This record gives sequence, C-alpha cells and structure tokens, in this order.
Amino acid sequence: MTLKVSSAQRRARLAVRHHLSAPAATVTEAAERLIALHATDPVTVYLSAWARTQCDTTAEVDEALFQARLLVRMLGMRRTMFVVPAPLAPVVQAACTDEIARRLRRQLERDLAKAGVADAEQWLRETGQAAVRALAARGSASGAQLAEDEPRLRTQLVYAPDKSYGGPVNITSRVLMLLSAEGHIVRGHRRGGWSSGQFTWFPAGAWLEAAAAWLDPAAARAELARRWLLAFGPAPMSDLQWWAGWTAAQAKAALAALPVREVDLDGQPGVLLAGDEATDDVPPPVAALLPGLDPTAMGWQAREWYLGEHGPVLFDRTGNIGPTVWWEGRIIGGWAQRPSGEVAYRLLEDAGAEAAAAVEAEAARLAAWLGTARVTPRFRTPLERELSA
Repeated sequence: MTLKVSSAQRRARLAVRHHLSAPAATVTEAAERLIALHATDPVTVYLSAWARTQCDTTAEVDEALFQARLLVRMLGMRRTMFVVPAPLAPVVQAACTDEIARRLRRQLERDLAKAGVADAEQWLRETGQAAVRALAARGSASGAQLAEDEPRLRTQLVYAPDKSYGGPVNITSRVLMLLSAEGHIVRGHRRGGWSSGQFTWFPAGAWLEAAAAWLDPAAARAELARRWLLAFGPAPMSDLQWWAGWTAAQAKAALAALPVREVDLDGQPGVLLAGDEATDDVPPPVAALLPGLDPTAMGWQAREWYLGEHGPVLFDRTGNIGPTVWWEGRIIGGWAQRPSGEVAYRLLEDAGAEAAAAVEAEAARLAAWLGTARVTPRFRTPLERELSA
C-alpha cells in the first residue's frame, strides 16, 4: 500500500527538521540539518543561522566559519555558493562540484581560445598551477595579490562589447573560481563586514584539517540524496533533481542506491527514505523570519504546499526568493529592513491573531539583533522593494 503524506504533515516535518519550531544548539548543527546554508548572498548565512539558533551576534557564525573551520564556503548544488559542514564537503565535491568544475574549465578554455590565446588548454593549466604555487608561498592572499605574483591572471577578456556594461575584464576571478571548484583553494576569512562578498584565499590543505578524500561520484550522489530525503523528504524525485542540479538519470540512480519507498503527496507521487515513515509530532506554532535565498525556501522546485499563491511578490524574475515570514511550516508573508533599521513586514494571508502577534515579536527581535547594521538582499523582489521604501 502506498503511504499517504499530506501537505500539513510535510509542513510539520519542515518546521521541526529545519529548526523553525525549536532552535538548534549551534550554527553548525543548523547547517548540518539543512545540509548546507545558501551563501550566494553573504548576509543569508548569518540571517539563516540567526533564525534557527539562539546566537546573539554574528561572531558565533564567524567562529564556526573562520576560527573552528567547522563550515566551509564552496560552490555546490546548482552551481550555487553554499556554506557546507566541513565533513560533508567531499561528498558535495564529488556529487556536484567536480562536474561543475569541468564545465567551468571548458568554458574558460573556449573563451581564451576565442581571445587568441594559443593552446588555451595548456596555458590555463600552467596559469592555474602557478597561481596555486603563489598562494602556497604567501599562505593566504587576495585575488589582486595573486595577480601581482602571476601576471597571466591579469589577462583580459572582452564581454558584451556592444553593451554599456560590457568591456575588458581580468580573468582573475574566473581562474580562482575554477581552482576553488576543483578543490585546490578555498575562501577563508572575509574581507570587510559580515555583508561582504570578498574573501581571502587559502590553499585547501592549509585551511581544512584534512585533505578531501576521493569519493566515487555515484556513491557521493547517493549519500547526498539520503541526506536530502532526511531533511527535505518526502518529495518528488524532480525536486531532488532540481535541488542538486543533476540530470534525471543521476537523480534516479542515486535514489535506486537507497532504501526508499513511494508515497502519495496529496495525489502527487513522491519518495521517502525507508525507516523514516513516522510522522513527526505537530510542532508548536512559531513565527520565523527567513532571509532571501534561505535553504528552506529554496529546498524544493514544487513549492505550492508551503508557498501557496504568494510567489509573484516574493520571487524575482530569475527565481530567487526574497525575505519571507513563516508560520506553522508555511510562508504567510514577507519582510524587509528599512533605512531607519525597522523590520517591516506584510502578512499575505490571515493566519490568526496568535500568528500576527508572534510575527510582530519576531520582527522586533530581528530589528534589535541587527542593531545599526543595514541589510539589503542581493536579489530584490517586488514585496521587499515595496516594504523597504
């Protein structure tokens, strides 16, 4: 018999497993339960951690990232930047990033060849190796410092020559992105405040205590799928495929390697990890304010069961979600910070007086935590723009 799991049951699991109903003990625990925290927008990491822990300052996130190095910033699923628990980094590397790195290398080789670089494949290989040696000699460095040591990093490519925003650009960032995707170097200490997207580069072996172990890609994909089902399941296979950035064949093979069972998700077929059938107890209703690109909001491709009809005002044109207000495992509104520091919000549905009061209290708590800091999402959405005005 096919197990039936309702949307209400899925929302209850979400609230518990994503630490929306009760806080995680540490920033690292919160990241582990979600597999990773989105980091395309640096602010997301801090606000996602704040929403799920009792951390009083950004220093607790910095401690996990930069001092204890329990988390590592890396390119991962869907060619997206994530903060990943360090022990899981080799799994993400083999399951997702290695293939991304191969594409990045091919693309850069083609662009170099079009620009007239002779034997672009060999040229890029030698340039990358020289950059890694220069970084090892320095111990840590910015991209500009590495370009001083290795002049080939200052080679320029011309993008969109007919556009006002086009023109020649150094290949420094593309080469360093490639070397990090291949696991040679990592982003270490941030340069600037906690909203800064600039980081100091370190050799991978010097930053991480142990070198990443080699993993079979198929085995790594199966392990990542297992963790995803525990955090985000039950769900359709298409959601896993989208979240990981895999082909349908890769997602199907990963699930075939696991003990899974089919479930009925309000009439839609889905999968659940065998042994994880028990329905979590209904959690106490708790309001949560999650940042743009939060890993919960971006955990599934099919989102109606927790998003409702609120997508048009909460997403930008390229599919990035803005700051959201949650109640009982579903999105009921959005929020933004105004120049005054006030956290303004709008409820897009009537969830009752208890929800309204809880959201108001949570908005005040977030405003107090932010203090004098001002945060603007990197990807702005219609409701966020309106509320922040």
